[in-house]
Amino acid sequence: MKRGWWILVAWALLVGPAGCGGDGQPEKGSQQPTAGGSQQQAESGSQTAESGGTAPAQSQPRPPRKIEKVRQAAVAGLFYPREKDELTATLDKLLKAAEEKPVGRLRGLVSPHAGYEFSGPVAASGYRQLRGQRFDTVIVMAPSHYSLFQGASIPDVDAYETPLGVIVLSPKAAELARVTPFCVNPSCDVRRPDWWRRAPKEVPPFGQDTPHTWEHSLEVQLPFLQRTLGQFELVPIVFGEVEPAAVAKALVPRLDDRTLLVASSDLSHYHPYEVAERLDGLCVKAICNLDAEGVAGAEACGRGPIEALVRIAKQKGWKAKLLDCRNSGNTSGNRGQVVGYAAIAFYEPDGTAPEPEPEPEPQEPELREPPTPPPKAQRFSSEERAFLLDLARRTVEAAAAGDPLPEPELADVPPAAEAQLACFVTLTKHGELRGCIGSLVPRQALYRDVIDRARAAAVEDHRFTPVRPDELDDIEVEVSVLTVPERLDYAGADDLLGKLRPRIDGVVLQVGRGQATFLPQVWEQLPDKETFLSRLSMKAGLPAYAWRSPGALVLTYQVEAFHESETPSGVPAH
Repeated sequence: MKRGWWILVAWALLVGPAGCGGDGQPEKGSQQPTAGGSQQQAESGSQTAESGGTAPAQSQPRPPRKIEKVRQAAVAGLFYPREKDELTATLDKLLKAAEEKPVGRLRGLVSPHAGYEFSGPVAASGYRQLRGQRFDTVIVMAPSHYSLFQGASIPDVDAYETPLGVIVLSPKAAELARVTPFCVNPSCDVRRPDWWRRAPKEVPPFGQDTPHTWEHSLEVQLPFLQRTLGQFELVPIVFGEVEPAAVAKALVPRLDDRTLLVASSDLSHYHPYEVAERLDGLCVKAICNLDAEGVAGAEACGRGPIEALVRIAKQKGWKAKLLDCRNSGNTSGNRGQVVGYAAIAFYEPDGTAPEPEPEPEPQEPELREPPTPPPKAQRFSSEERAFLLDLARRTVEAAAAGDPLPEPELADVPPAAEAQLACFVTLTKHGELRGCIGSLVPRQALYRDVIDRARAAAVEDHRFTPVRPDELDDIEVEVSVLTVPERLDYAGADDLLGKLRPRIDGVVLQVGRGQATFLPQVWEQLPDKETFLSRLSMKAGLPAYAWRSPGALVLTYQVEAFHESETPSGVPAH
């Protein structure tokens, strides 16, 4: 499944340690040479049986290597304890409470990345299984939360550091950095998290942040690894706009029996407790079934890393077993808007461990399961369209009047409207545009996206004054549900013109920092392809000819659009 849409992500909502929130970077620092693993105290890698596991004896260390550049801890004291003794005690307590579940030869883990008070118990359920295991190399794949870039980023450092010590990068990191789709210090925009001033690290000058500077989703895995494995070498990977299949293809030939894969991800974000349980159950089911397409359509901020791990597992003949699945409502007690977490083991059956029982399919008879959205356009019934249009209309009316926005009862929401899809809401008055706001990236249930976009179209479109209550009778509402944008590969301007499909394709154009989109409906006003692209370039604040630039990035998507005055059959999805 294409991953071009990652480059389109508007800056993610900056959240606290309960969910997504960080991004990491290389830093310069003088360190003493270390012998091929983590420069940490012996006790940082050893555990008593009481604390949850004993670090296994290690293989012969590599010859010492000089450490010059270290990526310092960014979220120590924020997502986990800053002091070594307190961090050690916290890890030991979490690991001791976790249950040891027999699997075959462990090959990988899916692990959450929130603050330890929220996701620590679930993460410990995964890392507890490392007891008695021996790994020389750990590859940690993590999503980017604060940077937009193409590829999978390897940091230009010699080591990572946590309060438990320094972890040396594996030579495999430098090897991968020379292979597509990996990159080092890619050109990117980085938005610092709101906690950056409290980070316990040396802060680089503005403009010198990289995808690794603040990334917490990778960093929070490391203390668990240090406490359970002791000495190992690290391959840290932060995913940007990248095909998980391409990452998997590059990693497979570099795996051996002493290499562990970790995919860092939380699951659903900020749904009510019951909705989150259902969505997370569907995501876990896809992972345990090694269903890469199902993972790609699930709600998880680390879909890319998980999908790469699933593809590797399928190729290697590994199996997956759910170890723990909870959400922040279970761990913190607040069940209003929760974040989901899962620990899943990937293992190679070796005949010595009992075969895991099939994971029970998530069933909640009293609740309906929202369907996992397919990668292409999804049909909506006339009743589902009517529900979404009515919801958009009521939202526009409430926004114009300054009243509270509608909050439909979950039982009244059609299953298709609960799927994670992105939309645009367009307002017209006497046939003229009155407001149009949308999202290109599916980040929440469709019905909630309709509420957000309808409100914004009514009162936040900077091209127009806010909609007034006395205009409402003259305004018509249209909802356009989008497929995930996919990168369009082409060789030159003529090839691009030949591949575009008027009235079918919505188009996203990005050249440098300029970016804009036209919905497929715009073809009705601009049927000529060159005129269409020239106007789109100008909408992005670029010269009209910018779409011809060799550096132009073009993505296409399709919509299923329906509006208040149409017949029930509506506009067909392409």
